[in-house]
Amino acid sequence: MRIMLITDAWDPQVNGVVRTMKRVIAESEAMGHIWEIVHPGDGFRTVPLPTYPEIKLALFARKKIEERFHEFEPDAIHIATEGTLGMAGRTMCLTVKHPFSTAYHTRFPEYVSARLPVPTSVGYSFVHWFHKYSGKVMVPTPSMVEELRERKFINLVAWTRGVDTELFNPAKRIEEGAENDPFKGLPRPIFLNVGRVSVEKNIEAFVELDLPGSKVIVGDGPQLEELKRNYPNVIFLGGKFGEELSAIYASADVFVFPSLTDTFGLVVLEAMASGLPVAAYEATGPRDVIPGSNAGTITPVGGDLAQGARECLALSRDTCRTYAETYSWKACAEAFIENLQPLPAPARRRFWQKIRLRRRRKPPVEGL
Repeated sequence: MRIMLITDAWDPQVNGVVRTMKRVIAESEAMGHIWEIVHPGDGFRTVPLPTYPEIKLALFARKKIEERFHEFEPDAIHIATEGTLGMAGRTMCLTVKHPFSTAYHTRFPEYVSARLPVPTSVGYSFVHWFHKYSGKVMVPTPSMVEELRERKFINLVAWTRGVDTELFNPAKRIEEGAENDPFKGLPRPIFLNVGRVSVEKNIEAFVELDLPGSKVIVGDGPQLEELKRNYPNVIFLGGKFGEELSAIYASADVFVFPSLTDTFGLVVLEAMASGLPVAAYEATGPRDVIPGSNAGTITPVGGDLAQGARECLALSRDTCRTYAETYSWKACAEAFIENLQPLPAPARRRFWQKIRLRRRRKPPVEGL
């Protein structure tokens, strides 16, 4: 299948959308599928998103997207994000009458409300409009599906995530006190958080917990310098990737995930795959992954997350690993392909015949 992906989130951004789609693309290419990726860094004029400058908003994108559409002739179109590229792609699909699928990767209304004086009701009106004509809206967890269904979203389907169990592995653990111990000299136990350091991640709820040992944060983001100033007793390691990150996961003692806005939280699975138990609030994502796993604890929002983190110290690292192994990127990619909305083969041939004929008949525009 020839698949066109339209996404506002791509390299050099580091987030769950980019990581998820890259793994899905790699797994599905191994199955024989062919991709065309339309992203802001691919020749578009862009401006930085206010309060989140790492994200670039593509301007005047509709014409270029349509050119790529005609050149590639996709069987299916997937729109991953609700940004300016996503909106331009949506408009194109509706104009040429080509079906498309979308994904609800992030709690867009809550993210916007956390950064700008915009009520979440306005955000939900927008995302409801955006996804209204999607053939399938892929949602990370069953509880998120139910929540959106209550908000009158339609065509929802659960689409879970995977984890790289080779990279994130208990075997990467470095023993305490070893020369290359990433936490050398820090009091134990190590309570770890990994992710973007920004207000919507609720990191202050973690750094303010009364816990023994040390609290360590891995990641970059707009709130990093502020938190460094306000919490000098917390260890901030900045962004880490690949083998260095996997060693940090495996060498810590408990992973603390205070976010209330993530729709899944890939870092939860990465921690478990590394043999690290997870303490989290009862929010979308953790509530679908942790209960019944014996790989972590769930605390009601507003409850004692520190107690949940301390209880994780007694959990089996082997159990965490075994549970994480039930999530695979191959299964995630297979579900993604199944949820796409290609035109049926006979209709597809007629569609592209009409498109080609229309383009041949279209007179050139002088001066453009």
